[in-house]
Amino acid sequence: MRRVFLAGFALALVAGETIGSPQAGVDADTAEWWKITGDLSGDAMEGRDTGSEGHARAVRYVIDRFGKAGLKPAGEQGGWTQTLPLKEVRVEKDGTSFDVARDDGSNESLRFLHQITVRPTDQLPAAIAAPLAFRGYCSAAELGASTKGKVAVCFGGRRDGVPGAAERIRAAADAGAVGIINVDDPGFTIEPSRWPEAYARSISFRDAGPPASPQLAVMRLNSNALASLIQGSGQDADAILQAGAASQRLPVFDIPSVVKAAFKLSRREFTSDNVLGILPGADQALAAETVIVSAHLDGFGHGEAIDGDSLYNGSFDNAAYVATLIRLAEQRKGRGFRRSVLFAVYTGEEKGLLGSNWFAGHLTVPKANLAAVINLDQLRPLFPLEILTMHAITDTTLAANVKRVAAGMGIEIRPDLEPERNLNQRTDHFPFLKMGVPATSFVFGFDPGTESERRYREWYQVRYHRPQDDMSQPLDWGAARDMNTFFYRLTEDVAEASERPGFVTGSPFAPQ
Repeated sequence: MRRVFLAGFALALVAGETIGSPQAGVDADTAEWWKITGDLSGDAMEGRDTGSEGHARAVRYVIDRFGKAGLKPAGEQGGWTQTLPLKEVRVEKDGTSFDVARDDGSNESLRFLHQITVRPTDQLPAAIAAPLAFRGYCSAAELGASTKGKVAVCFGGRRDGVPGAAERIRAAADAGAVGIINVDDPGFTIEPSRWPEAYARSISFRDAGPPASPQLAVMRLNSNALASLIQGSGQDADAILQAGAASQRLPVFDIPSVVKAAFKLSRREFTSDNVLGILPGADQALAAETVIVSAHLDGFGHGEAIDGDSLYNGSFDNAAYVATLIRLAEQRKGRGFRRSVLFAVYTGEEKGLLGSNWFAGHLTVPKANLAAVINLDQLRPLFPLEILTMHAITDTTLAANVKRVAAGMGIEIRPDLEPERNLNQRTDHFPFLKMGVPATSFVFGFDPGTESERRYREWYQVRYHRPQDDMSQPLDWGAARDMNTFFYRLTEDVAEASERPGFVTGSPFAPQ
């Protein structure tokens, strides 16, 4: 866990913020919420990595709190849990190397997890050795026949009008490339690239077949290493990065080097649990209908050290909002709403929404009874809660519930103003939205150029998926209180309303 550091102190001096423990005058619910957050994200939980013993301890903690709060088990075989059978492919740090052998006889090693990484798959070869070729955005036209047998180096654009990740991989495979290196876009500042990577590992369901995408060695390069990679080509790395960040035309050229990579792979099978508890409905006419409230429990666990800290505690992502679910259950003390409310605490979100996808495909309540899903993730109480971004705001009538509750608290509800980040698809409500259940999730919103935006961006730059997301970080106690209160009231509004949520005409997610 990161201890208090100077930047944190500087932020903590802002009115309404503190570090570590509640200020005097913080309401009892928020103080207890923060204590639970600390319990779940303290060092003893070891970052709650999917399938780890730390995650198992956190599961037991959540079950204990749910049971004492009066929830009933809603998992498999009458228990609290739902077990996911999983498999992992890991590229081990020791035994993995990336070397660039230049035509002039020089050689340079790229530092694994700091300058370059690779996507682990069962089909990843033990080694590759191939010439390098820079191919702009790696469209089919830029790649061409001359890329056959080479590793294509591509600017990893994330904006409309340039090929996306899947398109680049497909085009490179069609061109006969043996691998692809995606160079980070330094201009994508709304969600900047983070180095080092915690580790290189992929987790999937045990019975999952090979990925449908072409089987290339897919690598990712820190943009700071581009100059070294293309040395000897006569091209200017800074100019390429600036042009790519502006979606301008990029050069296409061969690099007078061969990349030689060796991958040390390990594999294992294991399990990890979702936690499912239910607050039965109190209205005989509506009790069969179920509202799911959810958050993910898993984090990154132990990973590559940053400033000497290798434990990724995951306090805001997402221990804090498992804590919110626990506080809702404890406030209700077994007193049901009109509809039943299912409390779902998922595993494996950070590895590809594994827990929510598994539950969506292995429901413990009938699908026809699912009335709505309210998910908590991507929430950081860093500044006053004046604006909330609502995912799928134009798709379901949940927008009316959300706006009704928000209006009573003076909160403005907005659509996602940064759709290129695909946040709607990256949270645990999305598997249910795809299966035709009204579902949503939220992000703290802000106006451009404000102090709120500065704090939001700073968190992504410094703490997102990093050890610095721990209990020493600054927070706004009023924002934490207001977000939890908003969630409590929204759950009540949806679970108590006479009318069941539905889809808006024309939504692509509406059942056909």
